[in-house]
Amino acid sequence: MSIKRKLTGIIAGLIGSASIAQAEAEHTLVISSWVPPTHMINTEILTGLNTLIEEATDGRVTTEIRMGIAPPPAQMDLVLDGAADIAYVFHGYQPGRFTGYKLVELPRLEASSEDVSAAYWNLHENHLSKLNEHRGVKVVGLMVHGPGQLHTGSPVDSLDQMSGLKLRMPGGVASDVGALLNATGIKVPAPKVYETLASNAADGVMMVTESRKSFRLTEVAPHYYTVPGGFFRGSFAFIMNEDIFADLPDDLQAALNEKVFGAPLSSMSGKAWDAADVEALALTAATEGNTSVEASTEDLAKFDTIAAQVETSVLDEVSAKGIDAQAALADFRAELGLQ
Repeated sequence: MSIKRKLTGIIAGLIGSASIAQAEAEHTLVISSWVPPTHMINTEILTGLNTLIEEATDGRVTTEIRMGIAPPPAQMDLVLDGAADIAYVFHGYQPGRFTGYKLVELPRLEASSEDVSAAYWNLHENHLSKLNEHRGVKVVGLMVHGPGQLHTGSPVDSLDQMSGLKLRMPGGVASDVGALLNATGIKVPAPKVYETLASNAADGVMMVTESRKSFRLTEVAPHYYTVPGGFFRGSFAFIMNEDIFADLPDDLQAALNEKVFGAPLSSMSGKAWDAADVEALALTAATEGNTSVEASTEDLAKFDTIAAQVETSVLDEVSAKGIDAQAALADFRAELGLQ
């Protein structure tokens, strides 16, 4: 049998299995996704979410992923309007709407994404929820991607070389860091990064290591410059339409809240990011023409000064919203064993 026929059979089998699962389920939750179909958010995290949901509800609830319904910044409104039941938002794409999340995006956070995502959920429950920045929807999980690093078309061997570079920034703390490094930031949604780099509209990007695989950065940004713990982390929230959740039977609501939403979903998602980073690093090492440079001791000292400036600014920004940001950050770091 040809490889093409085998793949066709596998895909047909997956579609068939999904159809059977949905046919047997009492409720199907529509999940909006905006990354490419092969991205690990789809293949690992959202499929993992479906598994958690089906197991917790004995198959009475399942999910259906729909891609490309709306661009990344529109996901919150998509769920508010009922056009999707569940979605994930990247907070940095809407800086005026979300602020508290920046506490988990601070540079040089040397901990696994699994641990950080779990601690993030507790940070939200104990502190950030008071800001009510996700009002109108139910927050069902939180996650961070791995350390955000620098990916460029031409080699970068020191922090000073970042000055003047035109870099795609994802918003949030990454943009704050880029500004202090004198880089020129441009905002481009992640799905548009490849074409932005391929057309030389940017010199590089600040993104998670995993993107070297999922967004094919090994092809258009072969040079990889890193600092331990990252220049930043990226923050996401899983959100659900409140009315859809309220319409579920009480026993299903309880099962989802106890076995899926919150810590289970957050930890599972972070663990997937950790695994994806490992795969991307292996791909980088195996790809001809790709280089990896870790910041020197001298550059780390310089960057730690910048990181301290960013932290002070973020603490002021979050405190102005009405919570004790210093206490919140201290609790978050203590849970991670960083204080």
